[in-house]
Amino acid sequence: MSDAVNPATSSKKTKRSYRKGNPIPSKERQQAYLSRKSETHKALSAVIRIPLKKKLEQFAAEEGITQAEMIERLIESEIIRRSENL
Repeated sequence: MSDAVNPATSSKKTKRSYRKGNPIPSKERQQAYLSRKSETHKALSAVIRIPLKKKLEQFAAEEGITQAEMIERLIESEIIRRSENL
């Protein structure tokens, strides 16, 4: 049998703070995220061909990382490749 819930006590539980009030709009959430990352990261916006974007998604999924992390890895591997050719 399921446990009975006492309505007198269940409504007195404190809710988690992020549940109170209106949700933060996505634009504000993104600005907060970028401001937290701004000391070590720089935002990048690019338009690339669809097949290349799909490959980026595939590579990132195979590695279990984000697309941003995959781009960082690709740039780092290119840096190493170029330094070996000097």
